[in-house]
Amino acid sequence: MKFVSFTRQGKAGFGVVRNEGVVDLGARLGLVDLGAALRAHGIDTLKDLAQKHDADFALASIDAYRPAVADPDKVLCAGLNYDEHVRETRRERTERPTIFMRYAESQLGHEQPILLPPESERLDYEGEIAVVIGRAGRRISEEDAFSHIAGFACYNDGSIRDWQTHTSQWGPGKNFQATGAFGPTLVSADEIGENEALTLETRLNGQVVQHATTDMLIFSIPTLIAYCSTFTRLQPGDVIVTGTPGGVGAKRNPPLFMKDGDVVEVEVSKLGILRNPIRAEGSATNQ
Repeated sequence: MKFVSFTRQGKAGFGVVRNEGVVDLGARLGLVDLGAALRAHGIDTLKDLAQKHDADFALASIDAYRPAVADPDKVLCAGLNYDEHVRETRRERTERPTIFMRYAESQLGHEQPILLPPESERLDYEGEIAVVIGRAGRRISEEDAFSHIAGFACYNDGSIRDWQTHTSQWGPGKNFQATGAFGPTLVSADEIGENEALTLETRLNGQVVQHATTDMLIFSIPTLIAYCSTFTRLQPGDVIVTGTPGGVGAKRNPPLFMKDGDVVEVEVSKLGILRNPIRAEGSATNQ
């Protein structure tokens, strides 16, 4: 089942995609955001409700895609989680996952412009896979981790590299407005095998710049869930972004940064294609 967050006729909402249409769950529940619905009702209730209804309108009639989950309580991101990326950054493997945080308001949806801020020309792509929590938990075991997942989505952890490396803390470079692309939909966990390897590919202007599979992760998705749930209670709607493979623009020779007019795509098997144009913040095309 594919959940979609959108705006339509000037109003925010969410629902389930069915036969190129949308079952409007938000209208039926009196809620605007998928995260709030997951927290209030749970993933199983949402799926059951969607199965009882036909589509209310065509997917093509929405005004815009929003982030797959626009209102997470937490966005936890794993860094340096593929060996190729560790090598290109000239770092070493760590004993525990490297975790940093994103603000929900830094995210954007499918087909929405990733913004290049006027403070930098070093906007980099990072194709990733996002995991959305469906069942709350603290100190979740790796063996039980999959049962806490609501679903999966494509993610582009767009990074302002010079701001990321101002100090040892990465937060500023990871939280510029409209740099974290998330979508196009949230694919429910029951459509993905528990041990199934997903293929991730990032393309910039049609050129493949990253390619990997999830069995290449240093810290697996269950490991990330177990680790993060140790220091914080995971809530429904929380997002764990699992890390980017090698091939980032900052480590190429010469460097390959995204610029106004570019188009970046993150494709993940079974999850679809997340596509975003790049726009200079404040440009006429972004007014």
